[in-house]
Amino acid sequence: MSDRRRVVVTGLGLITPVGLSVEETWEALLAGRSGGAPITQFDASDQSVRFACEVKGFDPELYMDRKEVRRADRFLQLALGAAQQAVEQAGGASIAESVPAERFGVIVGTGIGGLTTMETQHAKMLEQGPGRVSPFFIPMFIGDMSAGMISMKYGARGPNYSTMSACASSGHAVGAAFRSIRTGETDVMITGGSEATVTPLCIAGFASMKALSQRNDSPATASRPFDLTRDGFVLGEGAGILVLEAEEHAVARGATILGELAGFGQSADAYHITSPAPEGAGAQIAMRLALKDAGIQATDVDYINAHGTSTPANDAAETTAIKAVLGDRAREIIVGSTKSMTGHTLGAAGAIEAAVSLLVCARGVIPPTINYETPDPECDLDCGAGGPTRTSVRTALSNSFGFGGHNVTLAVRTWEAA
Repeated sequence: MSDRRRVVVTGLGLITPVGLSVEETWEALLAGRSGGAPITQFDASDQSVRFACEVKGFDPELYMDRKEVRRADRFLQLALGAAQQAVEQAGGASIAESVPAERFGVIVGTGIGGLTTMETQHAKMLEQGPGRVSPFFIPMFIGDMSAGMISMKYGARGPNYSTMSACASSGHAVGAAFRSIRTGETDVMITGGSEATVTPLCIAGFASMKALSQRNDSPATASRPFDLTRDGFVLGEGAGILVLEAEEHAVARGATILGELAGFGQSADAYHITSPAPEGAGAQIAMRLALKDAGIQATDVDYINAHGTSTPANDAAETTAIKAVLGDRAREIIVGSTKSMTGHTLGAAGAIEAAVSLLVCARGVIPPTINYETPDPECDLDCGAGGPTRTSVRTALSNSFGFGGHNVTLAVRTWEAA
């Protein structure tokens, strides 16, 4: 079997701070709608940062029965919801029926896992004693449970695990699933990422290290990637799930193909636990490898969904890396950041933004980067700040970089039958 099978996308699921589905999220992104608002999931009045990009109005009972909801951390609820959306779009039960169970797998990433459960159960132990800790604490908390539960729901007995590489987690998950199909190990993979870390400890921890924006008086304008006045990221939550298939498998079962996943590049900075390497050296490696893997040139890239966190160090280093890799092409395309609206969803970001990049290729319109007001000489590429841009996009890159120096670039493109 060829080790270069084409990999296509047949299902997408999104639950984000700006929408509870793919279409709601897409509409909000094109409208430039911010998900930033005061925190509602807990009393944040004693926190130095009191806002975030929360998922609003999510009802887990649309995807799970009441007993399951009580035994599932929020990150797992979000993952199962996005997975159901993606699988239903891809054909529902017909997917499992079309493939041997051992050639159907699930890889889903998370940066932290069940942090809400960890915090609440730890408080219960301190207040009421060890005997009051839930017997479901461990399976509710551990990060691999999203992949495990999704596989149980859909009968997928192939590769099954979770990736954990901070904010590159779901980028790694999608890349691993892509390779599993392309090398012939599997025919269908459910992949992506989920995160739900709008919790007291997480907010306090990121705020303490000065990673978060301090704009408590204006949450909706706090995430401002590439802007000179950016002062940190806005914590977000959500889930993005993709159904990937071997092209021949999708065509044979008559699936609607949404786009193609064409390349995957990964690297390490080997530099610092939180700061990016000078000149985005690791990011450059990931982008070059993704281009090589996809068999495309810098001149073929029509759009980049940047990591674009709104932190001073990341945005400048990523800009430098993009210019080094793309050369003159970097100034001819939009290098935007949808984190300006969704906030930074940590381990879910890579999958959410890969899905957005696929939609850009399919629909020919690029969401804006909002809150860009003051140009930064170090971030001198076009971020699409003026509003949605209608243009032909055949090939896009999606970048994800994580604490610890992890870098992932995914290359996606419109699907054209051979």
